[in-house]
Amino acid sequence: MVTRRTKQTSADERLRFVERFGSSLTVAGFPRLPARVFACLLSQDTGTLTSAEIGEALSVSPAAVSGAVRYLETTRMIHREREPGSRRDVYVVSDDAWHDALINSSATYAPITATLREGVGLVGGRRTPAGRRLSLSVEFLDFIAEEMDGIAERWEKRRAQLG
Repeated sequence: MVTRRTKQTSADERLRFVERFGSSLTVAGFPRLPARVFACLLSQDTGTLTSAEIGEALSVSPAAVSGAVRYLETTRMIHREREPGSRRDVYVVSDDAWHDALINSSATYAPITATLREGVGLVGGRRTPAGRRLSLSVEFLDFIAEEMDGIAERWEKRRAQLG
């Protein structure tokens, strides 16, 4: 039998983890509230919460939750689903959220790369220092996109080994 005290301790421990992990993500450059929302979803057994549940868990306003989940959806770290038999949306973190976010980053970088590529000509081409710098940026982002394919393949093999 699980007592109320055990449930509360577990909830307190989960919240401490959420705050600690959220802080780690913030130090790494994540916006603070999206980091906390991601940590909150990641630490739920179901991996899902409604906007109201997120707000209650983190003691933040619905507007703040809305902005945070929008950021996380954009980065593909979470997605929105309709709660079965309801008109409510739930926010879902997949078991492999890091994979999804990193592997899909090429879609995020594609418009940046295209703009940089166009910019090379607009700043005088590769013969100028700015053009060389922009070209190097394009080459780097193209390289990263190519490498992500190999990383994805290696991860799939490793994940299969993990079970």
